[in-house]
Amino acid sequence: MVLTRDFRETVMAAAQKDTAYRRSLLTRGFALSHSADEEDRNVGKSLLCDYINATVGFQTLAKELNKKPESLMRMLSASGNPRLSNFAELIDCLFEHEGLSLLDEE
Repeated sequence: MVLTRDFRETVMAAAQKDTAYRRSLLTRGFALSHSADEEDRNVGKSLLCDYINATVGFQTLAKELNKKPESLMRMLSASGNPRLSNFAELIDCLFEHEGLSLLDEE
């Protein structure tokens, strides 16, 4: 069966239209990226890529983080193994962009 729309376009449209879906991409991607299972980590990084492509984009994100877009893409690739400091900076920026916090603020 042939899909009528490209999958990436479908994800982007859903993320732009549905805040809960967009936030789920981000939070689930973050959670899975910390899994002990390599396959889960790769799914998590893929979800983070989908989130970035559907929202801020790699070019804009790279400027905000003062990094090359290619470095961010490589960091989130299946073979990517980012330093914790780089990954934390990326996640902080994405959560801030979405208006979410990793810490409970009272």
